[in-house]
Amino acid sequence: MSDYRSQLTQYAASLGRDLKDRYAIESNPYIESNVKKGLRNADGTGVIAGLTKVGSVQGYSIEDGIPVPAPGRLYYRGINVMDIVESHAQNGTFGYEEVAFLLLMGRLPNREELDRFDEMLSLARQLPDGFTEDMIIKAPSKNVMNKLARSVLALYSFDDNPDDISAENMIRQSILLIGAFPVIVANAYAVKRHYFDGKSLYIHVPREELSVSENFLRIVRQDKSYTQDEAHLLDIMLMLHAEHGGGNNSAFACRVLSSGGTDTYSAIAAAVGSLKGPLHGGASKAAVDMLNDVRDHLPDPENETALRAYLEKILAGKAGDGSGKIYGLGHAVYTESDPRALLLKKYAGRMAETSGKAADFRLMSEIERVGGKLIQERKGLASPLCANVDMYSGLVYHMLGIPDDLLIPLFAIARISGWCAHRIEEVLTGGRIIRPAYRSAAKKQPYIPMEDR
Repeated sequence: MSDYRSQLTQYAASLGRDLKDRYAIESNPYIESNVKKGLRNADGTGVIAGLTKVGSVQGYSIEDGIPVPAPGRLYYRGINVMDIVESHAQNGTFGYEEVAFLLLMGRLPNREELDRFDEMLSLARQLPDGFTEDMIIKAPSKNVMNKLARSVLALYSFDDNPDDISAENMIRQSILLIGAFPVIVANAYAVKRHYFDGKSLYIHVPREELSVSENFLRIVRQDKSYTQDEAHLLDIMLMLHAEHGGGNNSAFACRVLSSGGTDTYSAIAAAVGSLKGPLHGGASKAAVDMLNDVRDHLPDPENETALRAYLEKILAGKAGDGSGKIYGLGHAVYTESDPRALLLKKYAGRMAETSGKAADFRLMSEIERVGGKLIQERKGLASPLCANVDMYSGLVYHMLGIPDDLLIPLFAIARISGWCAHRIEEVLTGGRIIRPAYRSAAKKQPYIPMEDR
């Protein structure tokens, strides 16, 4: 088998040498005049592909047909997310479960409904008999998102009614997935550590009475210990990442598959695969890597002149990862501010002092301030680029002792409730398979018989 793989690798290498040239599409303004690459309009706004009641992302206003910067707002079912997060923070309660109910059902639950929903989520954390052993341990993966996608597809085989797309059945499957995601991720990470990092294998059982954030910290840590401050900060992260409109790459991927009438597990696995991509889910890790790089290259991180000079090198592609990007600055929709970043910065600042990350937090704040001005100057913008949620989310996870392998999976643990809500909405209200058009750029040519080639 290994010899076959070696031969295949060499064969593919020989075929792939000029493949990029053969796939290249020549730039032609006449062809591209009506092509919306990335489903974006010329002014940067997204092409309107549908209507949704699930979530709303508002980052600018339109005046005389022109986008005008405005403070960012994020709404779940018409409710400002900042109000939800602040309410739970002030009351010392956990809010992700309430957010999940709100997204799925389109309304806030009363106390009895929320308690019953919590009970069902707790039951859903019990994976099918033999699932961890057969689906996770026996086929370990070095990437937790890969294992999560495979596990989601495998759950189809354990469902007695997997293809029913009635509202009742999709709600049942959604609750199962919301409950199962944290356990699958924690177990997949434990197996990854054991088989690829040479660490001891430990798998903990979740407890029924704990919240999603408490349970995750308990089952992912070897000693099962956590503080309430840590659990509440993680809960805030989950609330802020639960939903972000139907146009983001993973939610749209879920809606595309759902529009074709496929089962819930296939649609959600597609969303997981989308989020795994570094251009979608990987920005928080990239921001932390950038922070570490800046700190390592500056003897005095508080020297603004030196920081500005190094950030200029990053923007020129001569430092950092060579991408020319200051990660965590700018957003496709938000202009003046990303409300999620504002909330995270507020609560991260409090945790930084107790977690020993105060210096990192101050440096990231300076990167935000100085980097935003630099990009503004280079691009001739009217105002600095705002920080997006990724600028501080990776740092928050590091404060919580969350390893890099779990940054994107935690994003998925939060976003599963939004994905499920978008799937249900697409199935119940979409009515048409999503099928955009691609204009052909291929030149016509005759078929040449084999003997004449």
